[in-house]
Amino acid sequence: MKSGRQILKRLGIWTLAAVLALAVAGGAAAQLGPKPAGKWLAGDFHQHTFYTDGSTSFDFVMEKNNFYGLDWWANSEHGGSRNRNGEGLFWDTLNPPVTILGAYELSGGHRVMWRWQSLRDFVFPDILEARSLYPQRRIFSGVEWNPPGHEHCSVGVVDADGTALSAFEYQFDAADRDFTGDIMLDPRMAKFGPLTKQNGRTNYSQGPTSVLSSSKSYPDRHKDAVAACVWMQKIYNQGLIDNAWIIFAHIERKGAWNPATGGGYNVEHFRDFNNAAPDICFGFEGAPGHQVNEFRGFGNAKDANGTPLPGEPDDFGGTYGGVGYYTAKVGGLWDALLGEGRRWFNFASSDYHRHYTRGGDDFYPGEYQKTWVFVKDEDGDGEYSLNEIANALRSGNSFFVHGDLIDALEFKAQYTNRAATMGETLEVTKKGKGTPVKITIRFRSPGFNNNGDIPLVDHIDLIAGEITGKISPDSPDYTKATNETARVIATFSRPDFQVDKEGWTVIQHMVHVEKDMYFRLRGTNLAPNTPFETDAEGNPLPDYLVTANLGIDGAEEAWRDLWFYSNPIFVKVTK
Repeated sequence: MKSGRQILKRLGIWTLAAVLALAVAGGAAAQLGPKPAGKWLAGDFHQHTFYTDGSTSFDFVMEKNNFYGLDWWANSEHGGSRNRNGEGLFWDTLNPPVTILGAYELSGGHRVMWRWQSLRDFVFPDILEARSLYPQRRIFSGVEWNPPGHEHCSVGVVDADGTALSAFEYQFDAADRDFTGDIMLDPRMAKFGPLTKQNGRTNYSQGPTSVLSSSKSYPDRHKDAVAACVWMQKIYNQGLIDNAWIIFAHIERKGAWNPATGGGYNVEHFRDFNNAAPDICFGFEGAPGHQVNEFRGFGNAKDANGTPLPGEPDDFGGTYGGVGYYTAKVGGLWDALLGEGRRWFNFASSDYHRHYTRGGDDFYPGEYQKTWVFVKDEDGDGEYSLNEIANALRSGNSFFVHGDLIDALEFKAQYTNRAATMGETLEVTKKGKGTPVKITIRFRSPGFNNNGDIPLVDHIDLIAGEITGKISPDSPDYTKATNETARVIATFSRPDFQVDKEGWTVIQHMVHVEKDMYFRLRGTNLAPNTPFETDAEGNPLPDYLVTANLGIDGAEEAWRDLWFYSNPIFVKVTK
């Protein structure tokens, strides 16, 4: 275990002990405390079919989700308009014909259907049918939102008829140029009141075969994106929907945002969204999909030094161990948000479009990346509903993983008879030299993964940072995307691991806490100083280095470079 004593002193944490071995499994259970009724479930909420720009049918993708053992998933693909249905057939050639609503527009010589209509009238019925085919799975209705002025975003809604997602897409998707109001022809839409376009566009008009519009400034487009979050929070509060999430996708792909040209996201945008809709906007996809392409999710071409080639946006050097810069950089943007005490959580999905064996950049949903979430049986019926899964995502008791490096994780902080897990806050009483807090890490790896490999964790980093409080939008620090107090405070490698009778690996670590803190984990199968993969401290290096220096990319590189990231535990010190 690496010494972190000086780092711990700066953080207000003193190490009392290194790893405390567990003699028996019963001791682990006693240390962890009673387990709430619940279950770990694996899922994916970002994937594509023929309905938009996917290369396979809706039914095929549903079957792959099931085949790779996912417990829940969402059909979440682009807003705007498309000219074909989930089987890949053009809307205007179907027999019997379907009525296409909204403004008339052509794509590829065929009339498009606006996504507000296909989501409500075709995708949602397909989801209901898929639920009947896979009754043990939970399938969500979603859309990959085009937020005005920003990069894409995965949105999921739990309601009875698919109308809320339709209303959201119509009003706020930057690619939806339908202005006719035909959406209100369905009486089910009346419950939402007037639906007004607020999607970064204005001055709509109808040309011969397309819709014309003009765009607002990028700061005004961002305001429209915030308004979308406000609207979703509002209908959630009103009980018009059972649940919803807005999770920002491949957040570094377009580089930094600026008011003249737009782009991706800066830290202030996530703060704005979370302030506007704290129950809805509670995280992002720290690890992008498309993990098979040569830059592990970001397809922007770079030279051997990581410099973008002409015409390519700067996405902060690509991914680092398959994870975006905002998450992989200790003390970076995610740590800045956590340092405010924000309940802002991290997820991963496949972003499946086309499998790499068919010329694409992707693994199938569940084949490589998973988001695991601990779902509580809130109503005691022995089953896990869509609503309970959405609540679990909001809770933060979750982690994401590559290549099934682990398939279960218990991460807890304990003080006296109190304990907190991921997403929760542990309140401790202030002591003279700091308050003793016991950190317990308990994880399990499967016998083999979907590549036929035996996944083995080489080391786990315990990362901690101070919580200094929510930053006001009026403060100059509102745009600050760093947290200088965040550090790797301890690293646990295989000599530190103990295995209990249930086959779980168990680590315990005692710290003294003097200030409000958060703790999070990351782990990998790679040893420190793995050439072009990790540095001497075990941190991930930019993924372009592997391609540039070893000539390895695609699935081969993804399977050899595995990571998992936990969500944080918060610790509050009181007098």
